[in-house]
Amino acid sequence: MTVDTMRRPVGEQLREWRERRRLSQLELAIEADVSTRHLSFVETGRSRPSRDMVLHLAERLDVPLRDRNHLLLAAGYAPAFQESPLDSSSLKPVAAAVRQILAGHEPYPAVVVNARSELLDANSAVGLFLRDVSPHLLTPPVNVLRVALHPDGMAPNIVNLPVWRAHLLERLRRQITNSGDPTLHTLLDELSSYPGGEHPDALGPAASVALPLVYRHAGRELTFVSTLAVFGAPRDVTVAELAIEAFYPADNETAAMLRKGVGAE
Repeated sequence: MTVDTMRRPVGEQLREWRERRRLSQLELAIEADVSTRHLSFVETGRSRPSRDMVLHLAERLDVPLRDRNHLLLAAGYAPAFQESPLDSSSLKPVAAAVRQILAGHEPYPAVVVNARSELLDANSAVGLFLRDVSPHLLTPPVNVLRVALHPDGMAPNIVNLPVWRAHLLERLRRQITNSGDPTLHTLLDELSSYPGGEHPDALGPAASVALPLVYRHAGRELTFVSTLAVFGAPRDVTVAELAIEAFYPADNETAAMLRKGVGAE
């Protein structure tokens, strides 16, 4: 969120979130159990919402924790949710859980990213995806979407690049709709300019189960399906924005190759 956005009245920002969620004032009022008159007064600035009301409406609108803090600041209140570094003492249990998940997923690749798809951690098996990636894409902060779709990244080795590219771009568009983060808009424009095409119908193997990633590594084709996991009921901004993407072998051949240590070659 930009400084100009943060300076805008809280009512105006709440209206934008309501419109982003495609809700009418009546629908939100019913969902939040408030009168449409009061909601209208809040949105137009005729009524200053209480701290509890800001949080109540933000929860009903599924506003991300970072933006709930912005709404509180715009309304003249202190933020409600802390943002701690992942290596801080308060997040030691979270960091330990992340490392356990990553280690337990070996020999299959897994990464941890934030809300902007910046790499925070990974297990050693991810090396098989990075073998041919240009060093300039691996300079922190590393963006995993850029690494995947850049011509100097993974893209030349993605056998089904058009469909995988379409999947990643659509996922990013959904993130933009959910968060409204202008940085993600800029990232989408950048990624959309890369070559590769978008052909969501060209699904290929394992498509009946989940969209596969078919990756060429050391002369072999490895086929993966992936899952995204987040922490339940987060109360810290950092934790709320963490996502773990884990790749699983989609066929017996890929599983056997990874168990033999193909990623270490």
